[in-house]
Parts: sequence; structure tokens; C-alpha cells
Amino acid sequence: MKKTIILSGLLAATLYGAESLDSWFSEGKAHGNIKYYFIETNKEHSASGLESSAYANSVGGQLGYITGSLYGFTLGATFMTTNPFALPDSVDTSIIGRDNAVQKGLPAGDPVAQEGFSVLGEAYLDYQYQGVDVWYGRKTIKTPLVNAKEVRMLPSTIEGGDFSYAFENGIKIGGGYLDKFKQRTSSRFVNIVEHALGDKTEEITGHRSGNVLPSYFEWHDAHHAVRLYDYYSKDFMNTTYFDAVHNHQVNEALSWTAAVQGMHQHGVGYSRGAMDADTAAYGGKINSRFFGLKAGVNYHESSFLVAYTNVLGSRSNEHNSLVMPWDGTPLFTDMITSNDLFTSNYGKGLTSSGGYIAGTSGYKAAYTQKYDFTGVKGFKSVLSYAYYDNSNFTDAQQDINLVLAYGIGKFDLALKGIWVSNNAGNTAADADIKAGDAGASISQIDKLTQYRVIANYKF
Repeated sequence: MKKTIILSGLLAATLYGAESLDSWFSEGKAHGNIKYYFIETNKEHSASGLESSAYANSVGGQLGYITGSLYGFTLGATFMTTNPFALPDSVDTSIIGRDNAVQKGLPAGDPVAQEGFSVLGEAYLDYQYQGVDVWYGRKTIKTPLVNAKEVRMLPSTIEGGDFSYAFENGIKIGGGYLDKFKQRTSSRFVNIVEHALGDKTEEITGHRSGNVLPSYFEWHDAHHAVRLYDYYSKDFMNTTYFDAVHNHQVNEALSWTAAVQGMHQHGVGYSRGAMDADTAAYGGKINSRFFGLKAGVNYHESSFLVAYTNVLGSRSNEHNSLVMPWDGTPLFTDMITSNDLFTSNYGKGLTSSGGYIAGTSGYKAAYTQKYDFTGVKGFKSVLSYAYYDNSNFTDAQQDINLVLAYGIGKFDLALKGIWVSNNAGNTAADADIKAGDAGASISQIDKLTQYRVIANYKF
């Protein structure tokens, strides 16, 4: 990849001369952010009598540079770093190097996970011309299933390439090749299928590695947007996702929106037989489905949202949850804690939590309020509530999230509180067994509370 980028730069210099190459870089722009992050996580499990508390402080961020355009070509690179300090005996490594430890088979709180790191997270060549956009390299992307998920210290990034064409009528079509994935708490780019399945990769797919081939269709106009994605991974799984949104502006103060979404995942090739052959470990082949609805109203500086999602129950010889190993959070009922970091750690792709377990109905309500009307601009609060119900949960999971935020210019500060009761997680990825029963695959933590302080300066 790096050789490709360097050769492209040399080719540009040969074709267009030193003067053009000088302007290519002199017209470029630097960008980045400096971030401070504090996180504290507390858990209680009355059945086992276990309680845990952990926290961490870290400072870091990103520094990037994008060249000017030279006959449609640009180069981009972003350096990323996280540097913990004042750590306690029990460390929450979810803003440091949790995945660096997990990749080595070590506990999530191992000293390896407590070490800061720096990484070249982005390094890509991009070409744009009259609706055509082609890029190759390392890049941060945001799609329903492969996402940067920037709610922690650093984003997740991928390595691969993409080609798209945007028509003048609002239609955009594209496809690509994704080869490696760097989890946001890791300094290492790992094969994208290996990241999902870990030491089970060859057992499930018949290969030691693999790739993901995305293709997509998008359309939008002033009031509508439609997205259709297909993610194909040979001998692993195929995922088809869609959503459609309608926005209606009643007047300058009032608007409303309505949306629908759906997704189907199914095992393909070798994985179907391999997962069926070991139902004790996998519950059978991947065959997961969900749909969702969402509606919202905006009035002046206030907005209210309601959403519903349903992950259809698994059938005989079927895996019992959605497979979301690359930081995708597509559900309309997602909360800050939904599809949490641990399900996208190395080798944990077949596990799931809360709203992503088969048979779960999710309900969400959220209220956002800005306070510019007071004369003091920049303040905002967001209060969200979610309820996840499943016949295999001992008790329904309930989430409350409160965010108090202030932004002025390039600086923003957020205080986040997260309170979860009966937090549900699928730890074994096998057949549906009710939480609390012998051999249960679904476990529940009675209480999970989390507090975050995030200060961020962008430039």
C-alpha cells in the first residue's frame, strides 16, 4: 500500500514537473484534534456477588494532512495517538489499547492493554473527476456495518479501496475491497475476517484470512434519502442492508422525519457447513434478520425521536445474533452503549449484546434541547431511554443516557452519564438459552454505570 502511494507521487512528479508537485503540497491542508478523555465503568452482578470498578484518563488525538488536487489526485495521511496517565490499579482500557491485549490472548486489563500507542491510521491515494471517486489505502469510513465509531478516543479504520460514481440526479453507485481492519483500541491492522473470527477463522471459513467486498446504491433529493448496501465475504457471510428516510419541512420552525430500515445476514460457502457441524459452539449457520422504524419532530431548538427495532428470533440450527465485528451500529434503537466495544474486539465477531440478540424487540425515545434562546449559545442536552425485551432475558434491559454538551468555535466539551439495568450479553454465541439457566449463552449484569468526560479541540 505504502509503495503504491509513493510510486503514484513519483509518477505525478515525472508527468507534471517539480513546479506542479510543489503546488500539490503547498495547497494542501492540515487537520486534526487534541482530545482529553476520562471514563469510569462500574458493574454489579448480584447472582455472583461480583462488583467491579475501573477508570482511565488519556490524552491524544489525530494529526492529518491532505494535499491539494493534482489532475484529480490527492494524498492523505493521518497520525493517531492515545496516551494514558494517572491510571489506577483497575484500568478501563477501552480508551487505550484493549484490543492490543485481546489479539495476544491476554485479559482486557492486562498491562499490554494499558500502554498508549501511536499509529498511521490513514494513508491513501484518492482520485476524483466528474463524479468518479476512487481511493486506495488506509482510511476512516462510516457505513452501517464498517464504521469509525468515534465515541471513544480514536476511530477504527480499514485498509482497502473503493470506486464510486455520482450522477447529477442524486444517484450514487459504488463498490470496493476491504482487506484489513484496525480496531480503535489497537495499533495493528489485522485481516478483516481474522479480526472477526480470531483463531476460529480457518475452522469457520476454511481459510486463514479473507476479505469483504462491499457494493452500494444511494439516492437522495431535498426530502428523501435511500441507501442499499451489500457486504460479501467469501465462505463467511453476506449482509444486505437498506434504509430510507423522508424529511418534511412544515415551516421555518417545524419539521418532521420518518425512516425505515432492514437487514439480512446469511452464511455463505464453507461457513454454513462448519457452523452447522458444531451447534454447541455456534448454534448453526448465520441467518439473521432485523427491521426498524423511526420518527422524529424538530421544533425550534428542540427535537424528539422515537424508534422501534426487532431482531427476528433464530430458528433451529441458526446462529442466535447479528454478526457485527467491525464497529457497525445500524439499529435505530442504538444507544451509546449499544453493540459495545467488546463485541468488536479481535475474535469476538460472533458474540453480541442487548438489542443485537435474536428475538429482541427494542424501543427508544430521545429528547434533544439546545439553549441558544437563553442568550448563551453552545449548550445542548440529550436524554435517551431504551428498552430491550427478549424472552431469553431474565429481565428486560433498560438504558438511560444523558449527555450535557457545550461547543464554542473549535472546542467542545461533553459530559456523559450511562445507566443500564439488566445489561444483556451473549458470551458464548451458541443456541438460545435463557439467562440464569444452566449452560446459558445469554448473561445479564444487574447494573452497569458509566461516566465520561470528553474535551476536544479540532483544527
